[in-house]
Amino acid sequence: MINFRQNRLKRKIRIKNKINRDKSRVRLTVFRSGKHLYAQVIDDVKNKTLFSVNDKDLQDNKSKSNKTDKAKMAGEILGEKIVKGKIKDLVFDRNGYKYHGRVKALAEGVRSKGLKF
Repeated sequence: MINFRQNRLKRKIRIKNKINRDKSRVRLTVFRSGKHLYAQVIDDVKNKTLFSVNDKDLQDNKSKSNKTDKAKMAGEILGEKIVKGKIKDLVFDRNGYKYHGRVKALAEGVRSKGLKF
């Protein structure tokens, strides 16, 4: 029986193969741990991380929100950084995670700033 991690790795490989075809656009990648969510905007041509955000930074305001709300706020902050960096088009790399919950909230937060992917 294949376990959860092996299924995620299979999805990750499928997604990477699709994303690697289009290296002209920057990539928004997500990592989700048990407690936190991390997102980076990566330029694969230059092999550089342009922007990054995590929901640990939001703990400074001591908000009593759940993880999904923090992911949406992190997405909005990342969206503002991307708009200031004058990037208009992205590829969303969900890193094998299902497009649901915190990953979806982060994507919606970025999209709320007028970006498309």
